[in-house]
Amino acid sequence: MAKIMNDSQADEALRSFTDWHRSDVTIERTASLATFPQAIEVVNRVAALAEAADHHPDIDIRWRTLTFRLSTHSEGGLTAKDFALARQIDEVLTAL
Repeated sequence: MAKIMNDSQADEALRSFTDWHRSDVTIERTASLATFPQAIEVVNRVAALAEAADHHPDIDIRWRTLTFRLSTHSEGGLTAKDFALARQIDEVLTAL
């Protein structure tokens, strides 16, 4: 069971991320890729990471623009799991 972060803890954790922002009990990032197949490749890589962590993001796919939303649904808020997966998503996007 992951511990829910309070507002100040979540805001502090978010300070180390440049492309993510907080919206209530989620953190979000939008990324534009060069092509639709590249966007789907990112989704597939993130899906594998999420499955391994048993922590699944909401992903909105709009042609070559992806929006990731993270929240620990089972806990009803943000936990360290969200920020760990956000870091992995950043690494996938940087590796392209």
